[in-house]
Amino acid sequence: MNALVEVVLPGEVEPEGLQVRHGGAVPSPGPGQVVIRMEATGVSFAEQQMRRGRYYDQPPYPFVPGYDLVGTVLTPGDLAGTRVAALTKVGGWASHVVVDAADVVPVPDGIDAAEAETLVVNGVTAWQMLHRKARVRAGQTVLVHGANGGVGSVLVQLARAAGIEVIGTASARHHEHLRALGVVPVDYRTEDIPARVRELAPEGVAAVFDHVGGPGIVDSWRLLAPGGTLVSYGTASTRDDTGSKQWPVLKLLGRVWLWNALPNRRRAYFYNVWAGRALSRSRFRDRLRADLTQVFTALQRGDVTARIAGRFPLDHAAEALRLAESGTVAGKVVLHP
Repeated sequence: MNALVEVVLPGEVEPEGLQVRHGGAVPSPGPGQVVIRMEATGVSFAEQQMRRGRYYDQPPYPFVPGYDLVGTVLTPGDLAGTRVAALTKVGGWASHVVVDAADVVPVPDGIDAAEAETLVVNGVTAWQMLHRKARVRAGQTVLVHGANGGVGSVLVQLARAAGIEVIGTASARHHEHLRALGVVPVDYRTEDIPARVRELAPEGVAAVFDHVGGPGIVDSWRLLAPGGTLVSYGTASTRDDTGSKQWPVLKLLGRVWLWNALPNRRRAYFYNVWAGRALSRSRFRDRLRADLTQVFTALQRGDVTARIAGRFPLDHAAEALRLAESGTVAGKVVLHP
């Protein structure tokens, strides 16, 4: 493929409003950069929010979405021919992508590009929330909301591999799979989640991982045991809201600040994978490399199984986005050239 193919988000449109552009020139790298020939990129919740104009700090329209990717470095040099993963935030839905060389992480041999792609932002998010923020120990119990989702499905597997007991919310159709992973499922549609979690963990849980936000975040806080940690990492409940896209996040940050100011033995965090990058880019890169390497190692060991909800050619991005938004799939929808 010698010409650029990219998917452009022109504004607040339905998935079918995405524009596919063919025939552009392959971008040239600047100093310290490499060109990656994309082999797999994914559809995350971020793109779902971006097309609605609801992502907290998305760029102005039009732009190429795509939060992460896996591909082969084309640029001459030490990395030439190496399969790598990269976090991009935007720009990944293209056949060729330019990134800083220092931001790429080699993908171990033997890992399929699509499988690796499902674990880039999802895997780093899950690993860092579990091991860097909550620091949960073997034998403790955690609650994972959306245990069948892109991040949740990785998180529950990493937790079980670390000897952690997991309660996971999901719709009933995903319960059999969760039980097979050793997760105790709770149906968020039909069950009283706080009451059921209290039955399973009368003293509270060591950590709650909450991507939903909204009023339910208060229940997540109240379910913590003394010394427990709430890690909030999204506001999915406000996906279809109108009005300010900043307000749900600012409101959540306000709650976190207030809870942490109270004289109690519990902590709350609002997690974002980019946190700290502006203050210490080198530290951000070091952590990304170390943590993503741990996730890839877990995949190689069989501790984590990549869940691919669907595979679509890049020029079928609208169909892929529609499927990802349907709420009917488990794992991540992947795009390929």
